[in-house]
Amino acid sequence: MDYFALFGLVPHFVLDRVALDAAFRAMQAEVHPDKFASADAAVQRQAMERATLVNAAYQTLKSPVARGRYLLQQQGIEAFDPANTQMSSAFLMQQIAWREQLETAQERADAAALDHLEAEIAVAAQQHEARLAALLDERHDHLHATETLRELRFIEKLAEEIHAAFDTLDG
Repeated sequence: MDYFALFGLVPHFVLDRVALDAAFRAMQAEVHPDKFASADAAVQRQAMERATLVNAAYQTLKSPVARGRYLLQQQGIEAFDPANTQMSSAFLMQQIAWREQLETAQERADAAALDHLEAEIAVAAQQHEARLAALLDERHDHLHATETLRELRFIEKLAEEIHAAFDTLDG
């Protein structure tokens, strides 16, 4: 089952989150296993399978990285194939700079530096999402979309590491 079709959405990277959330809540209400608690085992199993599908589809479509990966998979492309790690040298240099900033901020327990890095990473994520939208929805340039998606995944992982660094400072 196509995840976009499941929620009645057009398969695009740019997504109406309000429509997705509303469709998810409606589908969840229809297929929630508690609604079938008094049904026979086969019906309960089908309800559980349907609820699992709805949840998986929602989790995939609400995440920009997962949604981009899903759209590329629909084209027969595995964006995170371990054999393909191609990234631009400029982005590789940027990765090194961000990692050094994070390491320095952690060593110094510098919340202001983490704030600055977090803001920089948020801007980079927005730029990559906009680029993905253009590459996937407008140009259908799957090669460059794959590279941009891998870069966005790195940015999201770095954002998680920044949040963990904040937690370490707070704890």
